[in-house]
Amino acid sequence: MSRRVRVPAADELFRPTVVPDEAAPDTEQSRDAAPAMDTGGTKPGRRRTPSGRVRHDEKMTVYVTADELLDLEHARLMLRRGQGLAVDRGRLVREAVAIALADYEANGEDSVLVQRLMQT
Repeated sequence: MSRRVRVPAADELFRPTVVPDEAAPDTEQSRDAAPAMDTGGTKPGRRRTPSGRVRHDEKMTVYVTADELLDLEHARLMLRRGQGLAVDRGRLVREAVAIALADYEANGEDSVLVQRLMQT
């Protein structure tokens, strides 16, 4: 009997976080024509949904004040304490962006986003 410890292989450690859609062809044109994630687009009647827990290929840096960061962290901790939702700051921000954009698409100039941007 060997005393060696079995180490997991790379394919066991690095598993995909999204089940690939077998029906969709893997061509550059199909990726441009139909986004992989349902972000709602601008089509009326579709519900805008955040991407959730998937691998994100795009990155955007946003600078916030110390108070804004503390407020974001406080909201994250309150969601964990009150609703039992363990989410990271990135997911919290993606959810907030999805909500703001859905409101803008539905209400246009009367949306909260437009009203707040006009105040500043």
